[in-house]
Amino acid sequence: MKATNLIYWICTVLIFLFEGVMPALTSHTQLAIDGIRHLGYPDYFRVMLTVFKVCGTLVLIIPAFPPRLKEWAYAGLSFTFISAFVSHWATDGFSGLTLFPIAVWLVLMASYVTYHKRLQAAGGK
Repeated sequence: MKATNLIYWICTVLIFLFEGVMPALTSHTQLAIDGIRHLGYPDYFRVMLTVFKVCGTLVLIIPAFPPRLKEWAYAGLSFTFISAFVSHWATDGFSGLTLFPIAVWLVLMASYVTYHKRLQAAGGK
């Protein structure tokens, strides 16, 4: 159980930092604005995506949120990573950068699997 907790917290904190804190601090930069435009999305999408990412990662990192809400956060972030993969592939073709959202999604999935192991051990599901 100790290893499961360690993996859960490492993966969840990485997701929180990478998908919650970093977008909150950098979404207004010219690089982020140009990146969203390059993919063909309107500027309001960048703002909306940042808000959803920050909210979703807060739900994951704060233990007080109920399991059902955490499920929605995991699903929403999964949709984000899969959509990012498809958007980059459709715009720029297949490259190493195209796979980056899938790599981050795998970290999210490790958090998800260990989250459920922790729930089971606590008598949840």
